[in-house]
Amino acid sequence: MKKSSTQALVVRPIVTTDGVFLAHYTEKGLAELNFPGKGSEVGRGFSRAANKKVFPAKIPAWHRLTEAALKKALTGHAPKKLPPLDWSGTTTFQQSVWREMLKIACGETRSYGQLATNIRKPAAVRAVGGACGANPIPVLVPCHRVLAAHGKIGGFGGGLDWKRRLLAREGMVL
Repeated sequence: MKKSSTQALVVRPIVTTDGVFLAHYTEKGLAELNFPGKGSEVGRGFSRAANKKVFPAKIPAWHRLTEAALKKALTGHAPKKLPPLDWSGTTTFQQSVWREMLKIACGETRSYGQLATNIRKPAAVRAVGGACGANPIPVLVPCHRVLAAHGKIGGFGGGLDWKRRLLAREGMVL
């Protein structure tokens, strides 16, 4: 999971039974979601003035949506609604892969090859893998549901333990 080139205006924690995730928002929506321990802001005060300088009115509502969606997803169920996703600074190709990943239902998986075919770029299997690895909003944009050829687990920006855990919660055991 790579950082978006868009600078977050507000970083807010989401406390779950799995740890504290960090949600990064811009004026356009949720731009990044970090796994527990993966963000530099873990354990710091989130009411700092830096996070209050620019605080678009929609961010509290987006954060409530993000929190509800993440907590639902962490139980292995599909979120009812997602906040707006800000993919500014990413490529059209990456966005097409991420949109396709959003179509994968809970408890289902696709291979990198299947995603490549679905976005009408069947020769771009490795590039699809790169887009999955660059997904700035894991769990909500379910890159954990994408597997390597022959059902092998492949990689995951949050670590393979997280990938296995998320898939197991959706009823998939690899």
